[in-house]
Amino acid sequence: MARPHSTRYTVAALLLLGIAVVILASLGQWQLRRSDERRAILAAIEAGRKQAPVQLTPATPSDSLVPWRVAQATGSWLPQFSVLLDNRNHDGRPGYWLATPLLLDSASRQAVLVLRGWLPRVIQGQGEPVLPATPEGPQTVTGELSERVPRMFELWSLGGQDQSALPALPAADGKTPQVQNLPLDTYARATGLNLLPVVLSQTGQAGADGLIRDWPQPPVDFQKNTSYAVQWFAFASIAAIAWLVVLGGAIKRMRQRAEPGPRA
Repeated sequence: MARPHSTRYTVAALLLLGIAVVILASLGQWQLRRSDERRAILAAIEAGRKQAPVQLTPATPSDSLVPWRVAQATGSWLPQFSVLLDNRNHDGRPGYWLATPLLLDSASRQAVLVLRGWLPRVIQGQGEPVLPATPEGPQTVTGELSERVPRMFELWSLGGQDQSALPALPAADGKTPQVQNLPLDTYARATGLNLLPVVLSQTGQAGADGLIRDWPQPPVDFQKNTSYAVQWFAFASIAAIAWLVVLGGAIKRMRQRAEPGPRA
């Protein structure tokens, strides 16, 4: 005689399978949203790069400052306001991004923050990183626009401590400050400059300064997210089928128990 199925086990199986269906379908929806986000980023990159180069001046309209658009600025470097952005790796090597403002107009102190390039981190105990010399006089810089300096996740921010705080510039000790992130409004207050609401990532091959200008691009492989979504929905379908099988078996057993037994 077959062992009777426990109603408690059947209910538990139905509950777990139902939860699995909901979770797996939610993961599929999340991957679809990520796919849409990456599509939008890719569209913004392509749209920005298709536009004609723009010249950055104090009079440049704000609607012309489109992310990923090629731009050119002419001005004088302000190396006393340089900042090193820490934990910026390149090909697996730890290093910094060097950020220096380019003064566009001395009367209004209008400037644009330029990410000049990457340099390797010095070995601990071997002093401060040696920055490349900054050319004097008017300079013309070409690059791509972005809305902000790309951020790095700060673990200490969860505890309410801001270890990436920027001191007043130029630094009193003459050293180049090293920070994790560099919001434009914070940088403007520290320097007293009137900054354009964009950042210019300098492009072109490394010259005499030796800086590497291979800037990372946000991931735009939306096909991968779509593929993941299909997989999660497939798993959700399997769980839903299993739920129906368990429910069908439970109903069948209930009907069999409800049928009258054979008469003597």
